[in-house]
Amino acid sequence: MPSFVILYVKDPRASAAFYEKLLGTPPAEQSPTFVMFALSPGVLLGLWIRDEVTPRVSAAPGASELAITVGSNADVQAACARWRAEGAQISLEPTTLDFGYCFAMRDPDGHLVRVFCPPREEKRLP
Repeated sequence: MPSFVILYVKDPRASAAFYEKLLGTPPAEQSPTFVMFALSPGVLLGLWIRDEVTPRVSAAPGASELAITVGSNADVQAACARWRAEGAQISLEPTTLDFGYCFAMRDPDGHLVRVFCPPREEKRLP
């Protein structure tokens, strides 16, 4: 089972500042070339300086995304407003897609960060 997501970044410390605000928690580990956040038990987010990744990487930022689940559509709206006020580049205004209500923004390296609330399952009457 995958347990570690790594984003390749230009400046791990600058990216760490962004993700510390986003996640509301400080890094669990930090060095000049790598920063790690504990997202939940058994799930980690790493920010690795892209010029020192071995073997070399060629994927451009934005080729993947980090998705964050919240509990309600109001939470999506609140997160979007908060991040807009922080100066984040909003790539997708709050909207409903097949998988739920969401908005998307870009981190300092252009990686997509999506905040969403999955649709609630409707209870069917017998």
